[in-house]
Amino acid sequence: MPVNRNALIRYNTIDKCLRNKYRQWTLEDLIEACSEALYEYEGIDKGVSKRTVQMDIQMMRSDKLGYNAPIVVKDRKYYLYEDPEYSIKNNPLTENDLNKLNEVIDILRQFKGFSHFQEMSGMIQRLEDKVYTARTQEHSIIHLETNHHLVGIEHLDDLYQAIQKKQVLTIKYQSFKAKRPHNITLHPYLLKEYRNRWFVLGRKSVKEPLLTLALDRIQEISLNKQLTFIEDPDFNADEHFKHVIGVTVERHQRPQKVHLAIDQKNAPYVITKPLHQSQQAVSQSTEGIEITIEVQLNYELERVILGFGNSVKVLSPERLKKRIKKIHEEAAQSYD
Repeated sequence: MPVNRNALIRYNTIDKCLRNKYRQWTLEDLIEACSEALYEYEGIDKGVSKRTVQMDIQMMRSDKLGYNAPIVVKDRKYYLYEDPEYSIKNNPLTENDLNKLNEVIDILRQFKGFSHFQEMSGMIQRLEDKVYTARTQEHSIIHLETNHHLVGIEHLDDLYQAIQKKQVLTIKYQSFKAKRPHNITLHPYLLKEYRNRWFVLGRKSVKEPLLTLALDRIQEISLNKQLTFIEDPDFNADEHFKHVIGVTVERHQRPQKVHLAIDQKNAPYVITKPLHQSQQAVSQSTEGIEITIEVQLNYELERVILGFGNSVKVLSPERLKKRIKKIHEEAAQSYD
């Protein structure tokens, strides 16, 4: 059964409301939420009728779309899911969905040989695995690293939409060092993932440098309709992160040549999975290898080096060498 875009927005809005366990939702509340969502996403300002939302709830309860949503009314007034863990987004794929996914997979496979689509290979395998698992009810044959307890992941969609639509945001944010949260005005440009942690990049104003915020430190996000979005046509993510490991970029810091010695046991791992795109082999012997990388000295670089324990030694620069040595010495003292 074909469903138009506006109806999908309303279904998802109702679903989002009913999954919010910290508020009770009347029919009027749901009408208002759907009206706001349609205005935000589609610019429709005429609102939504009571009958439309009632029909939406009836449709969600039915099996016409495969939802079978357990929507009940409490005290003849408040709408909620009888199963608090239910969501229409958790619904299993239908046979029609699986057939469509197979068609998409066949199309994507045709592009795997082109350089611009090389990164699609992992996505294609994940799609194939999803179809295989849903259709056969067998165990998945691909296991990806996931963290279901990630904090802040619920903000991803709102940030993505804001970047796509060039919208200014007011973000309630509390860093690990701050005693209390504060509001930040952000013109967002990019979402970036690093080691299963998400970040958003943007500017506070036209005069200020790029700012990187961790999603797990965001408490609230709201649209700031008072300000005009500041575009940055010169921003290029590849160039911005070209000389760093991780996400911490110092605007005025030049990259330095970091010279590392890796023992023989760990050398194959560093050769097959370079620490950075600039990695160059300097020498190789029975004791191991020496490499160089051109990067800024930041926190993430230190974490990578320390992750190898005593298998990696910093030969230069001297500043980084002393820093890693000090951390190792303090760590050893903590075991005394």
